[in-house]
Parts: sequence; structure tokens; C-alpha cells
Amino acid sequence: MSIETLIHEWRQSIKENAKAKSDAEYLREFRKSKKAILMQEAQSKGIKTGQERESYAYAHDEYIELLEGLRVAVEKAESFRCRMILAEKRVNIWQTKQASARKEQSMYGA
Repeated sequence: MSIETLIHEWRQSIKENAKAKSDAEYLREFRKSKKAILMQEAQSKGIKTGQERESYAYAHDEYIELLEGLRVAVEKAESFRCRMILAEKRVNIWQTKQASARKEQSMYGA
């Protein structure tokens, strides 16, 4: 793969990477709101203690579904992060090879 192709793919991934990261962060924060919503729902159903309401919220299907969405979002964000690191490393290797080639050429007076 040429360096130009690599850099082009890297640039194309920036927006998607940012979206994946923002989705994961949003779901992390929304998880707190969802817990509060479900705890209020539990209270309206007559569940009295805070511990029981919290257990209700954590065991609720909607909360578990949100956690699954968070898992997927974090996985996607991490995958993009690793791809970006790998691309950066490949660019660094290319730069090192170019610098070595220039040095070698200068040693032979080319």
C-alpha cells in the first residue's frame, strides 16, 4: 500500500472515528440518566428503598440493552483508535525508510 493511499484512508476515517468515540461517550453518560429514569419508574411502582430501586434499574431490560449498545460503541471506537495508531506507525516507518534512503544517497554523493 502506498503512503498516499494510507494517508487518504486515514483522513477518510477521521469523521467515522470521531462518531464512534462520541457515540460511546454519549452512551456512557446516558447510562446515568437511564438508571435515574428506571429508579423513578421503580418508585412509582411502589418499590420503596433506594437499593431495591437501584436493583430494579440495573436488572431492567432497557438498561441491559443500553449496556449492550455501549459495549458495541466502545468496541467500534477502540477498533478505530487501533487502526489510527497502526496507520501512524506505518507512516513513521515510511518516514524512517525515506530518511535512511536520503542519508544513504548523500553518503554516495548521489
